[in-house]
Amino acid sequence: QSIGCDDYLGSDKVIDKCGICGGDNTACKVVSGVFKHTLTNLGYHKIVEIPEGATKINITEMSKSNNYLALRSRSGRSIINGNWAIDRPGRYEGGGTMFTYKRPNEISSTAGESFLADGPTNEVLDVYMIHQQPNPGIHYEYIIPGDNVISPQLLAHRRPGEPLNGQLGMPESTNREDEDLHRETDTLTGQSAGTFPVIQPGRFPSHQPENQVPAVQPPRQNREHNWKQIGKTECTATCGKGSQYPIFHCVNRITHEEVSESYCDSSTKPVPEEEACNIFPCPAFWDIGEWSECSKTCGLGMQHRQILCRQMYANRTLTVQQYRCHHLEKPETTSTCQLKICSEWQIRTEWTSCSVPCGVGQRTRDVKCVSNLGDVVDDEECNMKLRPNDIENCDMGPCAKSWFLTEWSDRCSAECGDGVRTRSVVCMTNHVSSLPLEGCGNNRPSETTPCNNGPCAGKVEWFAGGWTQCSTECGSGTQQREVICVRKTEGNFDVLNPYECSYLEKPPSQQSCYLKPCGSKWFHTEWSTCSKSCEGGFRVREVRCLLDDMTASTQCDPQLKPEEKEPCNTQDCIPEIDENCKDKYYNCNVVVQARLCVYTYYKTACCASCTRVANRQSGFLGRR
Repeated sequence: QSIGCDDYLGSDKVIDKCGICGGDNTACKVVSGVFKHTLTNLGYHKIVEIPEGATKINITEMSKSNNYLALRSRSGRSIINGNWAIDRPGRYEGGGTMFTYKRPNEISSTAGESFLADGPTNEVLDVYMIHQQPNPGIHYEYIIPGDNVISPQLLAHRRPGEPLNGQLGMPESTNREDEDLHRETDTLTGQSAGTFPVIQPGRFPSHQPENQVPAVQPPRQNREHNWKQIGKTECTATCGKGSQYPIFHCVNRITHEEVSESYCDSSTKPVPEEEACNIFPCPAFWDIGEWSECSKTCGLGMQHRQILCRQMYANRTLTVQQYRCHHLEKPETTSTCQLKICSEWQIRTEWTSCSVPCGVGQRTRDVKCVSNLGDVVDDEECNMKLRPNDIENCDMGPCAKSWFLTEWSDRCSAECGDGVRTRSVVCMTNHVSSLPLEGCGNNRPSETTPCNNGPCAGKVEWFAGGWTQCSTECGSGTQQREVICVRKTEGNFDVLNPYECSYLEKPPSQQSCYLKPCGSKWFHTEWSTCSKSCEGGFRVREVRCLLDDMTASTQCDPQLKPEEKEPCNTQDCIPEIDENCKDKYYNCNVVVQARLCVYTYYKTACCASCTRVANRQSGFLGRR
């Protein structure tokens, strides 16, 4: 049968994640998350804060990268990878616990860096990332105790039937020292802070069965013997500050001979106190980091490692100046490496025949990338710069040439009278007969032959003259030509009315033309209406620089840009004289002065005076 965490045979109790035997994982709180922030600046970036009392700490990079994790205490002391110095993987003490720093270095591994610690921590710790490339994500997890948590160490040493929360039974025979011990236990157990108090095993009094006889206390010793320091323990470190404790033995006060400890009073035995020893610094040494990945996946490559001068003091390894390690030969920081033999190019076939029987053609051959095991692999496995050609030109010498002819056309060029029939003549290579000719020579066959469809007897047809010049020097324009209806006789043409040729298709008398591109050119709209009819107005138009395809351009000459605004109607305003508009009274100036022209009666009775004043006021407002 198995033994449970409560030390009972056959018990199935196990320690839960909170460290409690038989617990249900509710006495603590798991804090976890993923740091996925996108970082831009290189250097140290804080990821998460580990509080005091944290246990089961796990900080892990989610995938391999060139970034590094770093750990620092809240007091500012660097624990791992501080001050831009990268530590090698190992165990580092900090915050009251031991951290295991892992950095997988295998090429095939995709795992990232990690910090692991059991805890609990006795101070706040900060986790950083030394950012050098995009953040792959950092997973963090730790456990903190909840409220009213029972110390896992206390539960581990509790006997069956004992009450919790420090309310332990106290037998009557318990002396004052035991009472003090119980008081200490109550104080530690009742804590609700963020730490699990560490209780030393064996510090709690156990219940004695009722049928057990108490041990006989030894008789009080006389003063003939006392405790004497006879030496010290061996120093825990040969250098860099270790610790040792004094050794006390029971001796005869007169003869100073060592006797059994039972002769001395155990309650008076001095408590050994820690003393520092060998406090001089240890010799500096070269701390050799792990080799980096090989720079080449095959063939000869390079790998690097970090070499730091370190010195041990007070159980801490510090990075120091390199001159302190000058008494030692510095290890190499670079080395050659070869993971495997590279694949190589192999020519599998001879060149094929040339693709042409004469002239210049091409030929090919089979080239494959073969591994050192003889397998055909992808071309990327081989050095592409060294790849043999698998295709090349081939010259089979000059080809024989012959004149190739088509049949004569069926139609004569003239419907009546003399004309010609045509055929195509071309000099081509003769691959079939391979005629022994260096070229086709100068005996080019004729491409035309005369023909005659009989005399022309009064035939009517359209006659087109030559095209005129293009209407523009650049861009799109038009050309014109004269098209007339004529009757052709022997040696003469008679001009007829166009009606006579109306049953025939008339050739076009106009066509578009394009001599060359104009490039960028100024275009403008028509002028707008003048803003005023007299005494000076202005008119505007829009001006644009366009290419031949009517798209906007900036290449036009600014000095040739047409005006976009110009004055107009600069003549003086002359009021129209209405013969029926007259003053009917001699004193209309009084009407004007009294400003009575706004009334219809006075405006009609003193028409000339009121109109003159109105024109003068409108001209004044216009000038404003």
